[in-house]
Amino acid sequence: MDREEGKAALSLANLGGATLANLGDDDSAWCAVTEFLGQVPLLQCLPGSSIRRIAEAVQVKHYESGDYVAREGEPVDGLCIILDGQAEVSAPANTEETNRPDYVLNKYDYFGYGTNSSVHQVNVTAVTKLTCFVLPSQYGHLLQTKTIWNAEETAENHSLLEQILHLEKLEVDIFRGFTLPEAPTFRQVFGGQLIGQALAAASKTVDCLKLVHSLHAIFLIAGDNNMPIIYQVKRERDGTSFATRKVEAKQKGLVIFTLIVSFQKEELGFEHQAAIMPDVPPPEQLLNMEEIRERRLTDPRFPMQYRNSAAKKKFVPWPIEMRFCQDSGSQHKPSLYYWFRARGKLSDDPALHRCVVAYASDLLYSGVSLNPHREKGLKTYSLSLDHSMWFHKPVKADDWLLYVIDSPSAHGGRGFVTGRMFNQQGELVVSLTQEALIRRAKTPGQTPRPKL
Repeated sequence: MDREEGKAALSLANLGGATLANLGDDDSAWCAVTEFLGQVPLLQCLPGSSIRRIAEAVQVKHYESGDYVAREGEPVDGLCIILDGQAEVSAPANTEETNRPDYVLNKYDYFGYGTNSSVHQVNVTAVTKLTCFVLPSQYGHLLQTKTIWNAEETAENHSLLEQILHLEKLEVDIFRGFTLPEAPTFRQVFGGQLIGQALAAASKTVDCLKLVHSLHAIFLIAGDNNMPIIYQVKRERDGTSFATRKVEAKQKGLVIFTLIVSFQKEELGFEHQAAIMPDVPPPEQLLNMEEIRERRLTDPRFPMQYRNSAAKKKFVPWPIEMRFCQDSGSQHKPSLYYWFRARGKLSDDPALHRCVVAYASDLLYSGVSLNPHREKGLKTYSLSLDHSMWFHKPVKADDWLLYVIDSPSAHGGRGFVTGRMFNQQGELVVSLTQEALIRRAKTPGQTPRPKL
């Protein structure tokens, strides 16, 4: 525990009063409680909105050493989470020795939840001075949630992206994600999916007041679309203002992807913006991908063979709507500008919106480094090697964002791209970089392509 954490814990332990609602406008106390609850393993997969409501409803209770916190046979009055001190769980004296569940409860441990009985089955006694948060039983519904992003609505009622970014919690800090059959698929797991899901896993291990401000990803092995992905989160540091997480994505026991994420609690500070959003048409004046495809299928300037072939191919719309600012004459320039936003409805959780932007950031990104080299008949392939993002300001992924991509260099089989994302007000909200492997595709009969 660092000095800032120690001060926060001390202020929490000294809280009095029935609930935080009685503290009026004491935002610091509410923030401290919200941050604490974000570290409780039981609450790990709750949406941020649920954590905030629990923070307003919990009661603070103090006990002296030796006091009973709960007695066998007494009514369960709610979920009790230990904030400071130790408590011992012990069975009644008439319980057989081999069945006695004696053990010690420490900070972040809890009792009174998940029992099928309305009365306590064991005794809980304070071993030291003890401070607990108690969520009364009438607020128990706050512990039941439909998804990790929304307490009241299932993922099916929201954007496909929200479904892609929904994870299953397997254990504390271990989650499982999937490549959904209705999502667009590539030869391997889409890089944006790995970034978005790994960021979602990391986000569920920090309190909801801290949001990602930077991430750095490395792609190690191509992922298998037909297998689940296990995301294991390591807590590198927890401070009052910042938190750092490392995530490993695994398939078949092998690490295929790693992500380092830094989170920050919102604060006021110096501000400037030198970057200027390019002068491009608004998204409402541009065609989306479906409209462009439809035009190509009916445009007599394209060969009939091409149009018939394209019409027969299964078309799966991406969960991201994109509208390109440049015409086909710009396709050889090492740059690409397009507007994008999530399709469908997204829940309001700010962490979700940053995960969606992270997912979308890998779409058509590295391919821009191939633009100056495109020629008729040339077949290429590319694989993302690493990917970095910096979130400068709040972002809404279901509002239009302008993605400005440039490739200043390609050399040695690697293409380098930079990116900037602006909202419609011209604010720079995200900056990005990526390096990718870019090679000519091997034709039949040639030696197999070298592995990374």
